[in-house]
Amino acid sequence: MLGTGRQQQLQRLLWGVLATGPLLAHAETMYNHEAVIPPQCYTQTAGKYNPCYICHQSHPQGTRINYMDDADIQGDYSFSVIGETNHWENLFKPRLAEIASVTDDSILEYVRQDNYSALMNTAVAGYTPDLTDLADPGIAFDDQGFARDGSGWVAFNYKPLPSTFWPTNGNFDDVMIRLPLAFRQDTGGNENRALYLLNLSLVEMAIKDLDHISIPVTDESLIGLDLDGDNLSGTAVRMLRRDQYLGAAADKIVERQQYPVGTEFIHTVRYLDINGDGSIAPSRRLKELRYSRKYRTLSEVALRYVFNQEQREKAEEKLPHYSWAKPAPQAGMNNKLGWQIQGWIEDESGDLRLQSYEENFFCMGCHTTIGTHIDSTLAFPRKVTGAAGWGYINLKGMEDAPNYGEKIGEIATYLERVGGGDEFRQNGEMTQRWFNGDGSVNSIAVGQADVYTLLIPSTERALALNKAYQRTVSEQSFYLGRDAVLGEPVNVFATVDQDRVPVLPASRQYHYDLRLQWPDLSPVISDPDSGVVEAPVIALPGTWQPTPDSEENENAANVSETSGDRKGGAFSFAVLLVFLALAATLKRRVSQVARS
Repeated sequence: MLGTGRQQQLQRLLWGVLATGPLLAHAETMYNHEAVIPPQCYTQTAGKYNPCYICHQSHPQGTRINYMDDADIQGDYSFSVIGETNHWENLFKPRLAEIASVTDDSILEYVRQDNYSALMNTAVAGYTPDLTDLADPGIAFDDQGFARDGSGWVAFNYKPLPSTFWPTNGNFDDVMIRLPLAFRQDTGGNENRALYLLNLSLVEMAIKDLDHISIPVTDESLIGLDLDGDNLSGTAVRMLRRDQYLGAAADKIVERQQYPVGTEFIHTVRYLDINGDGSIAPSRRLKELRYSRKYRTLSEVALRYVFNQEQREKAEEKLPHYSWAKPAPQAGMNNKLGWQIQGWIEDESGDLRLQSYEENFFCMGCHTTIGTHIDSTLAFPRKVTGAAGWGYINLKGMEDAPNYGEKIGEIATYLERVGGGDEFRQNGEMTQRWFNGDGSVNSIAVGQADVYTLLIPSTERALALNKAYQRTVSEQSFYLGRDAVLGEPVNVFATVDQDRVPVLPASRQYHYDLRLQWPDLSPVISDPDSGVVEAPVIALPGTWQPTPDSEENENAANVSETSGDRKGGAFSFAVLLVFLALAATLKRRVSQVARS
């Protein structure tokens, strides 16, 4: 008779063959066919702690073109048979002895090394890294975030998404954007920094649904446009929403909640370095280099089709599948939503190498199949709004801005809803710093702290997190999980019995918009002649209506109008949450009857 472990291996193999077949030629290399389910989805919510709301969302009708509509799985553990087993085995390795065997000096020497420069201009069929001095952001970027090498990359300041990319949980990250060349040029084909910033600001307005935005001081006479709508050709410090981009890109339509075709992002994930004064900073060494490029725009009809198809496949418990962008594997992976996503990760010696199929597959979970993202992105929508947000990420002095529709800071809200400083409620340092003895959030202390103070670990914790992750690098066991976990695992399921695990009641399910209500700190000059300056305005979402579809997806050309909103708009969001909770309960009861 086969042992349980062998039975599970055969089951995984069988499901891999049935679910992927010829669609996935790499099935034989896959350990986890549900690698799109991240480790955080296996947290034990105990029926009251909800970190799930950060990713899984449904939005009021007409407010978003992300139609994934998956708020109903907040805390519901709606997994396939394969997904019921937590394959992220590195979560269950406390690594205390391994951490103790590494000296502080040796790990600091390691994280201070530059492993990016050797990758520069390495010929790859997808993205060839071309941003000079990325290991040293202070050298790479000027004060406004522009790459000094003239490559067109621009760094921006944003608040890291809760909570994997919080430094207290092991990662510093940064993100850079680059628009296509036409968006950086005037109508004569000359590169123009002022026009580039204006086009970047139009992209920001599109993603955030803003009616206006602050801009660096701009001489309107030099570009021949009235940017601020005052009917004067003078100095503008804000720009009103426009239907088309500027300069050589004037023929491009500003698409609601979408980036222009050809938009690129670089995302680096870094270790934690310690400065001479004891402050924590991003390391020179990269854990990962991530790259994405938008290769086509899907109409809202096509997007609805893709998301609905994803919903149907999930309901039928079909395993996910994604294809390499051509040529494979160098060009990354196609996320089905118009983006090519590519990544590098450390090899056993610490050099950066292209990710394997399964390692790329892992990235699809956040950039495709969740309701939170906007046009497959999670950082740019969180940029400090307007002129103040251009420049390399800096958490010092950053306020804990609330999300759209909220009144309390995002971090304070997260701590309250999750009951800890990470999804697993395992970060004891965050608990000690920001929670009272009775488990409630110390709202006074949290409210008085900036983002840096809230999210930066102690030097001891930073060093331990570095050492724990470096062990994963030396093992090359990323397919078992990339999270640096300290100590014995708590609040993590090794397996999920969907008939027994507690689900979150409707009262513990929340709406969440990842965009933030940043104060727009640049003054708005309403009357240049009088010099009257209005008070700073808060950048809130406007009432932007969709622009005409730019193109139709051939796969959605024959989709009927009946594939529209699946939930309708008659219910208020509170009533909708109750309905979803009842539907989830019914689904579980049906599953239980079927299994019996």
